[in-house]
Amino acid sequence: MTTFRRFLRKRFFPWKLVIVALIFITFVFLIQREVVGRDLQEEPWLKDIVDKRDAVLGMMMGAVNNFRDAMPKMQIKAPVRQHDTADSKPCLNGYYTAAELKPYLERPSQDPSAPGASGKAFPTDKLSPEEQKEKEKGEAKHCFNLFASDQISLSRDLGPDTRPPECIEQKVKRCPPLPTTSIIIVFHNEAWSTLLRTVYSVLHTSPAIFLKEIILVDDASVDDYLKEPLDDYVKQLHIVKVVRQKERKGLITARLLGAAVATGDVLTFLDAHCECFHGWLEPLLARIAENYTVVVSPDITTIDLNTFEFMKPSPYGQNHNRGNFDWGLSFGWESLPDHEKKRRKDETYPIKTPTFAGGLFSISKEYFYDIGSYDEKMEIWGGENIEMSFRVWQCGGQLEIIPCSVVGHVFRTKSPHTFPKGTQVIARNEVRLAEVWMDDYKEIFYRRNQQAAQMAKEKSFGDISQRLKLRQNLKCKNFSWYLKNVYPEGFLPDLIPLRFGAVKNMGKESCLDAGENNEGGKQLILYPCHGLGGNQYFEYSTHHEIRHNIQKELCLHATAEAVTLEECQFKGQNTHVTVEEKWELREDHLIVHPVSNMCLTAKEEHPSLEPCNPADRFQKWTFI
Repeated sequence: MTTFRRFLRKRFFPWKLVIVALIFITFVFLIQREVVGRDLQEEPWLKDIVDKRDAVLGMMMGAVNNFRDAMPKMQIKAPVRQHDTADSKPCLNGYYTAAELKPYLERPSQDPSAPGASGKAFPTDKLSPEEQKEKEKGEAKHCFNLFASDQISLSRDLGPDTRPPECIEQKVKRCPPLPTTSIIIVFHNEAWSTLLRTVYSVLHTSPAIFLKEIILVDDASVDDYLKEPLDDYVKQLHIVKVVRQKERKGLITARLLGAAVATGDVLTFLDAHCECFHGWLEPLLARIAENYTVVVSPDITTIDLNTFEFMKPSPYGQNHNRGNFDWGLSFGWESLPDHEKKRRKDETYPIKTPTFAGGLFSISKEYFYDIGSYDEKMEIWGGENIEMSFRVWQCGGQLEIIPCSVVGHVFRTKSPHTFPKGTQVIARNEVRLAEVWMDDYKEIFYRRNQQAAQMAKEKSFGDISQRLKLRQNLKCKNFSWYLKNVYPEGFLPDLIPLRFGAVKNMGKESCLDAGENNEGGKQLILYPCHGLGGNQYFEYSTHHEIRHNIQKELCLHATAEAVTLEECQFKGQNTHVTVEEKWELREDHLIVHPVSNMCLTAKEEHPSLEPCNPADRFQKWTFI
């Protein structure tokens, strides 16, 4: 016994313990074989022994495992890597290098004296009679100087990068990785040179690692050069392909076709007469990589429609514009409000915009469909950009302009294209967006567009049940929220003005009319009443102004010299009506200017003021 105690006091290494355990297990195994060899049914008294044996065996095996785990680890195990989830994408730290951001196609060497080189203007003052005739022919068909465009290289450079330094020096993070993009360009009877210059401009300025493809969507062009010759030409460009609509369906349907065949992570829509400036694509994709619910537009600059001069950005920054809308549902531009200027620290900061022009923008393909793509029952063109603007903001997304992304666009003064179903399709599209997104504020629009009001009354704008369901499913906010939170600077007309409609003179049987292109500073005219609203739509507001607020907020402004339309001085938000713009409508149909105590008259060519005379029918007016 004493020897056994000494044996236990000795310090054993774990391998000796293992030897003892193995001897004991061998002994138990021999007992097990002897016991199991007998029939337990014949000798029930053995069952209790077997159960005890199993319990002892389990204890011993547990002890052996404990001994094993207590042994020093002589080998180091390989690390077990955690696999990325399906939603995450592996990415490296740091920034993309210049080599990684090489464009898909290097620009060929440039002749600095070539027409339009470095984005310069093409001279049009020394054309021969034949050249002048060719110029006029191109202008008649395309509404821009096609002759100048045809003389300029398809791969022309735009000169040095003149963006602000913070844009040029801005690095692109590798994490999160930038998505790929499909460029979608819709065209209908586009000029060969402007279409292909747009394509080459993308190829020369877009990093190959992000440019998935360029999709040209033909909206049933009739010009032969846009058929087989175009197909053959783009084969050499490899990632450029043409898809076609057999019949003219318009921009909206064509863009939906392009989106359907696109394979990039992001959809980038461009018009067919654009040129992209240095580094235009990366800032758009980087912003979407940060937040996929942001719809981003480049800072759109002008390509002169006569000379094709590219208006370059200033290295010192510039006075940016953002998108807005008027209550006739037309898109427009306005200067940034002070709070937006203060929010932006430098030119790399995006600009939040209430609406966007809709011709040039990038959007996550996934988000494009999540948010409802386009209203598929809108036709041809018109109103789709305002509809998407309201929808994105009201349903949780946001619209931004990215100043470091610069793209030039040929802005035409009129459209060269016809509308297969007439221009009433624009009013129909606008009624659809008003009915779905504007709630009771749609009545402000209908008062300004009698054609739209009639469509709404007759319900001739098509089925909108799916769009209303989309708004409900996305839990979108109401239009009042949009006006309060997205566009608080916008003027909100009276929901129920004191009077509205055309202002008819009883003496001349004509109506007050703003005249053509009156954006303020011009006298009004008198014109036969047509009942269509537009230039003849006026409101007598609760602040006693006579407002013509179709595209701009203009008011009747009276001085001793004349009665003109001027920008309204009352804009809400701590402003007030000036005495020049305050009027009183009397029960005897006189329109009185209180500060001068004079009345509006139609005696002269233009409406003017004269001493009030209730018997003079030329001083009597009525809203109709």
